[in-house]
Amino acid sequence: MQVRILRMECCGHAECVAIAPDVFALDTKRKATVLDPEAAPLEVLLEAAEACPCQAITIEDDEGIALFP
Repeated sequence: MQVRILRMECCGHAECVAIAPDVFALDTKRKATVLDPEAAPLEVLLEAAEACPCQAITIEDDEGIALFP
């Protein structure tokens, strides 16, 4: 599983952190970072990606197929 933050798109609302705090955190520039993509089930990762108001999260499976967006 590949979870990526599009840093230029990230607006620092921290919705992802609220939904999956073991996966996401905000850095010193208030941009989301991925701590551990395996720390939450896929359903939670998708919920966090969908909740992002800036659409800054992408999720791919191990073969590189996009799961979100």
